[in-house]
Amino acid sequence: MGTRKRALALVAQGRSLNSFSKEMGISRHAITQWLTRIEPLRRTPPCIRCQDAPATPVDEASYACLLGLYLGDGYIISKPRQHYLMTTCSASWPGLVDAAENALRRVMPDPSISRLARAGCVDVKSYSSHWPCLFPQHGPGRKHEREIALEPWQQAIVDAHPWDFVRGLIHSDGCRITNWTTRIVGGERKRYEYPRYFFTDKSDDIRQLYTDTLDRLGVEWTHCTRQGAAYNISVARNASVALLDAHVGPKH
Repeated sequence: MGTRKRALALVAQGRSLNSFSKEMGISRHAITQWLTRIEPLRRTPPCIRCQDAPATPVDEASYACLLGLYLGDGYIISKPRQHYLMTTCSASWPGLVDAAENALRRVMPDPSISRLARAGCVDVKSYSSHWPCLFPQHGPGRKHEREIALEPWQQAIVDAHPWDFVRGLIHSDGCRITNWTTRIVGGERKRYEYPRYFFTDKSDDIRQLYTDTLDRLGVEWTHCTRQGAAYNISVARNASVALLDAHVGPKH
């Protein structure tokens, strides 16, 4: 096999340009020219949703979690020469940042991933033009200003991995807090503390996806208004909080 054909074959198998360049003593520039000018080559696997027979992500649990993260604090940027999915995580929760990056890698292993630290938060980005194929909810405008509905194949994944979906939603747009109230005990008013989960989103559709999933899991919830609007979903009953603690847990 000629050197050029061998180079193209190895790169197509996933070998990096650096490793092949060092092994054969051929410059990266020469290999790049072969790839882009002499014989254009797809260097990433084809999109599973763009095939004649579309498939679902292999790691469905990670996809369910990533779907929750995307619906909460994620979005897709599509430019002529750049496409990426980004989730924004609070810098106070490094475990959440790691979980977001891990979900991106498990759902689409090949694209490059980067982190961008900003004031109080970290943007985790994965670069691929195929993210809109995996998240057809992508579109112009803010999520709460347009319809958000799951495709049948997405709903099937959520039905199979509901806790992963709920975890993604809560860890993006929710929290676990310690609430308090007062009670009369033995004739004296005493402070009483209890754990509570909140999920806050302006999108009626996203809140509905969240509460529908909670209903299927047997988690009791209530609406809490904020400035006259029912943006908050509260889970405060002991048994339901225990379920969320067991399967979701606080951010870390």
